[in-house]
Amino acid sequence: MRYIKLLGLGMMVFVIGTALLCGQGNQEAANLTREGIEASKANDWDKAIAAFKKAAQLEQRYAPNLASALQQRATVYVSQQKFQEAIADYSEALKVKSNDPDIFERRAYAEMQLKDYDKALHDYNEAIKLSPEEPKYYQVRALIHQTKNNFKAAMADVDKTLKLDPNNVDAQQRKRFLDAKLHGTPTPEPMPSGPIPNPNAPPAAAATATPPAKP
Repeated sequence: MRYIKLLGLGMMVFVIGTALLCGQGNQEAANLTREGIEASKANDWDKAIAAFKKAAQLEQRYAPNLASALQQRATVYVSQQKFQEAIADYSEALKVKSNDPDIFERRAYAEMQLKDYDKALHDYNEAIKLSPEEPKYYQVRALIHQTKNNFKAAMADVDKTLKLDPNNVDAQQRKRFLDAKLHGTPTPEPMPSGPIPNPNAPPAAAATATPPAKP
């Protein structure tokens, strides 16, 4: 398989909210959050995760920082081809943010590197449930179905991809390949299995240490 190279790691912004600055809430949790933020600045994700985990146990509103740090460490693991470790971190992040389709996508990418296509398929199913208008999820799920020789399901996902993104070149090529496979003539040329964008870039959304204070 051909994959786009892992995007460069960036620093995630951890924001300390107004309530924390005003001294409201659990002070120990606030101190742990500051400790986690400092560790994040140094890319010490083990220390950051430990601090954010303790803070989240004390006050649930600090949990988003934990999910973000887990994803950052998972990104590092993917770049090191430590896919099992990455999967474990994404799984922990999903315990905090179970409604985030991008985490399912990132975990599926790692699972595909291990050729665990059944688990990757499950994760893309979940991502699609959460974000049914995102064409890239159908595009990659089509590849998984194709890899499992389920050409009808692959074609259905390709058609959905093209409905949402009519100019998708990969989907156009895959549709011609699958059409030939399903109808038997002519013998299709080998269809490349990629490229698949690597979703394991730093999460786009900034983590927030605490919600803003109510007026």
